[in-house]
Amino acid sequence: MSGHSKWATTKHKKAAVDAKRGKLFAKLIKNVEVAARTGGGDPEGNPTLYDAIQKARKNSVPTDNIERARKRGGGEEAGGADWQTIMYEGYAPSGVAVLVECLTDNRNRAAGDVRTAMTRNGGSMADAGSVSYLFNRRGVVLLPKNGLGEDDVLGAVLEAGAEEVNDLGESYEVLADPSDLVDVRKALQAAGIEYDSAELSFLASVTVPLEADAARKVFKLIDALEDCDDVQNVYANFDVSDEVMAQVDA
Repeated sequence: MSGHSKWATTKHKKAAVDAKRGKLFAKLIKNVEVAARTGGGDPEGNPTLYDAIQKARKNSVPTDNIERARKRGGGEEAGGADWQTIMYEGYAPSGVAVLVECLTDNRNRAAGDVRTAMTRNGGSMADAGSVSYLFNRRGVVLLPKNGLGEDDVLGAVLEAGAEEVNDLGESYEVLADPSDLVDVRKALQAAGIEYDSAELSFLASVTVPLEADAARKVFKLIDALEDCDDVQNVYANFDVSDEVMAQVDA
């Protein structure tokens, strides 16, 4: 299993008690608004919007906030911003490759904030294409075990196009081609299996193993980047063992 998956899962578990919940809410609401704008305001006919709403709900974003974002994006209410998606590339300590996905209405602010977070935490910016080739776009579904075996999950999603089911300890990670993500999510629903999130992600094809000190530095940089208002997602190609993760958490 990838270190990034374990890190993402750890962050997911902490989200409910995270002191930065306000920032998390803002990012999830932004996702709902953009999904509605690009694919229409009806979640039944817009799978991206459906998944954005589900993720917001599972992270306890108030229903009224979600609905207002959906209406703004779908044009039912005025006030939506002109959000643009921008991807920045760079390097974290120990040569770890980093992709930073921003959703912003101010490109200059986003670029400045990302650059500052990078340089203050031992990272550096890179030219477009410098590290993106190390990542592949994948559909990723995270679901709690809830007594399910790996074969139970695989049996539910295999015919829907799932390519892999990984055991992350307290949860499972289902990987699929981006075009099959909706079918995989629907297959889980049809089987009565709850999931925490279903979204497109970037997974590394080549990883950099880290010891505890290096991992702490990389995590510090990722935290600084995720603190930026315009940053939606940070992807990195580090890998850490369970032993190293335990040392970092200690």
